[in-house]
Amino acid sequence: MSPGELRRLAEFRHHIRRFLHFSEEAAREKGIEPQQHQLMLAIKGLPEDMRPTLTALSQRLCLRHHSTVELVNRLVERGAAVRKPGAEDRREMLVELTRHGERLLQELSVEHLEELQKSGPALSEALQAVVRAEGKKLRSAR
Repeated sequence: MSPGELRRLAEFRHHIRRFLHFSEEAAREKGIEPQQHQLMLAIKGLPEDMRPTLTALSQRLCLRHHSTVELVNRLVERGAAVRKPGAEDRREMLVELTRHGERLLQELSVEHLEELQKSGPALSEALQAVVRAEGKKLRSAR
């Protein structure tokens, strides 16, 4: 890789990391861990055809099943989520946010969207720079 390619990748990674740092700190200021915030977002942001099962949430978070169970346990302890048996299959366990969890997620989501309004353009430009350079490289290789 050329020095320019490495700089573009480093710049993109820098902007991602800045946003993630913001996200981590925002979650901690609300009294939850960043992965708990990600779990809450995954629960509410699942595609319409997916149900909030531990398996689905594990897949969305790229976590092992037991790690997702621990995250759910911690959210339940904080009063931000509950487990409910599935309506069709009572053996199936679904995870839902409580009112407290919904309110917490709403507050964090507003903060995140405000931050993306500020930092999003630079992040997008950094990504575009990497994609454009890689596209040129691929075209010239043909």
